[in-house]
Amino acid sequence: MPTVTNDDAPLLADLMPWSVAPLRPGRTWPTAPDAASLRTRWDTLLKAEGPGRAALFEPTRARTPHSAVGQLPGQRSGTEKLARAAGPCPEPVRVLAAPFDEQWLIPDHRLIDTARPELWRVADERQVFAVETPAGVPGPPLLATSLLPVLRPGRIRPLFRRPGGTEPNLTPGLLEHLADRLGLAPGPLDVLAWILATARPGLTVPLTSDAGLWSRGVDSGRRLLWLMRRDGDRPRLPGGRRPYVRAPLPSRPLTLRYDRDEAALHLDEGRISPVAPGAWDFEVAGVRVLEQWFAARAAPAEPGTLAAIGPAAWPQAWTSELLELVTVLTLFAELPPMPQELTAPITGTELRAAGVLPVPDTARRPASVLDHHEEGPEGQFALI
Repeated sequence: MPTVTNDDAPLLADLMPWSVAPLRPGRTWPTAPDAASLRTRWDTLLKAEGPGRAALFEPTRARTPHSAVGQLPGQRSGTEKLARAAGPCPEPVRVLAAPFDEQWLIPDHRLIDTARPELWRVADERQVFAVETPAGVPGPPLLATSLLPVLRPGRIRPLFRRPGGTEPNLTPGLLEHLADRLGLAPGPLDVLAWILATARPGLTVPLTSDAGLWSRGVDSGRRLLWLMRRDGDRPRLPGGRRPYVRAPLPSRPLTLRYDRDEAALHLDEGRISPVAPGAWDFEVAGVRVLEQWFAARAAPAEPGTLAAIGPAAWPQAWTSELLELVTVLTLFAELPPMPQELTAPITGTELRAAGVLPVPDTARRPASVLDHHEEGPEGQFALI
């Protein structure tokens, strides 16, 4: 039976044609692992006046306290210039700040250099974002999240072009062609699951017309989706492998190390075990996920900056998040990979012959989704 390798496998960019460049925050302080710190940072900023407020804000060429910008779609924040802003902090929203690291963000357009409003317009409970990771480094080539991704540097491909899970971001005709060749009717989430399970370095995605192999790949991809999105039932390991706090964590741990002999994670004198080597070694973009997660919470910020405002002690919620992250990475590392060569290929040549490729230009542009007014700078209304 013929097989397909990367040679004539279609590109992800042709299967999910609409993509958006990553957000460029411009400053770190509007993002934090806890929402309470963000509210305190906001209050501290607004209590400062004149040059003091400008210095705390950390201006760039794209944003200063005098920048005039509109609201982010779906968010309620002021639109007056930040130099004379008053009032409470906009309600922080949950975002994916780094691989497998869910944090909080102040959703205020005035604080973000390049916020990509087109992503905010389609972000809802039905949306799934596929995020590309750098090529040529260890780790999965794609991440998936239900939260708005603010991590860099990969492009972001929403599964749906409109809110409410409508108009899938798949090249026109792809679902119909797959249904004809597989003898079943895959949905958009099935296609994304297959992509996550089979995407290769270089972001080619081999397709198959073997219904059994397709179902296996979709099942594997849906488990990846479950682990990366962390919605629905929480992931758990069997009792003997479940990580626990074996020695209490200090109030402000400063160091993180792993003991392979003990299969234990040490946060100063605190200890969590068992932690499988696969969880500790798990990397995205060549960076250990656990080390990056810990550094975001323990690395000191420059004194006197808003980023230096944080919890006085390590919150219990962070320990719970760390235990879940160890569980997720353990399960993720144990998933068997799909074979490199797949039988009964659906090649790029076949998709071109069927008229599925090339992708029409309209499919690479965002849909017009605005069905309400969005507040522009200084309270004006913008209609897009």
